Amino acid sequence: MPRVELELGVEQIARILEALSEQELETLELLLQPELAAELSQRRQEARTELEEGKTLSEAELFLD
Repeated sequence: MPRVELELGVEQIARILEALSEQELETLELLLQPELAAELSQRRQEARTELEEGKTLSEAELFLD
């Protein structure tokens, strides 16, 4: 991956972070915390397995009033 170096002050970094969208902040969090990314991957696999085994609620059951 190409490398980019920028000289930024702490205040500039803070303004950049404040401008990030919720999705961008979530992506940054995943990049900074590899264990979180691994946990989400594991949860996704478990959910896929439960779906295949019929252990999840149907759409009708999910939206019952």
